[in-house]
Amino acid sequence: MTRFLYLPTLSLRFIPVWQRNFLVWRKLAIPSILGNLADPAFYMLGLGYGLGGLLPQVGGVPYLTFLAAGTVCYSTMNSATFEVLYSGFSRMHVQKTWEAILNAPLTLDDVMLGELVWATSKSLLSGLAILAIVWALGLAGLGQTLWLIPLIILIGFCFAGMGLVMNALSPNYDFFMYYFTLVITPMVLLCGVFYPVDQLPAWLQAVSAWLPLTHAIALARPLVQGGVPQQIFAHILALLAYGGAGYYVALVLTRRRLLK
Repeated sequence: MTRFLYLPTLSLRFIPVWQRNFLVWRKLAIPSILGNLADPAFYMLGLGYGLGGLLPQVGGVPYLTFLAAGTVCYSTMNSATFEVLYSGFSRMHVQKTWEAILNAPLTLDDVMLGELVWATSKSLLSGLAILAIVWALGLAGLGQTLWLIPLIILIGFCFAGMGLVMNALSPNYDFFMYYFTLVITPMVLLCGVFYPVDQLPAWLQAVSAWLPLTHAIALARPLVQGGVPQQIFAHILALLAYGGAGYYVALVLTRRRLLK
């Protein structure tokens, strides 16, 4: 048991793993980007203009502006989650890519760090694509919203780390539906993507306060609206904690699964 519980060994040897994933993805880059962009973009534009036309201002801003920050976070979360689940599971279990890589002078720590960084990188593209729409529609200026770029990276890291845990536990692709149904969808509905969290009953607000997407949106929304987030370091630490703990737990579970 003790050989599975240890501090991860981090090194630059994860870079070839990242490069391998990038070279494979590059062949299908355009459909991949469009696939990650279409769903959140339609939500933002459809709800923002359609529902926004029926609503007064929300939080002192037009509903489309309110929704934009949540959509940036939602898109980043989805991209990182899908990458470590479906693509990561394919590489680990179906295609046996991880097994082949481990025949090289790399460790499982290197492989999983490469997967974590790759999913974070890919989610950055999704977040930036939505942010580009925000800029193009004039919902927010460049200035302060440039701080959203490191935030998008942090969000991608958080949800990639969490998703790797499910990747380590899952026996098949169908198992991922439990994660989306019981974790991802509730966060989308409870964390303030579509409406202010303070509209929820007090007990649901208490639940929402512990969810990582709430911390992400609490940082993103003031930046889109031209303000300064409150409790910045607390939110950053929460996202780092979720991502870091997720990566560590995933590493322990994956080691048990592959190297037992």
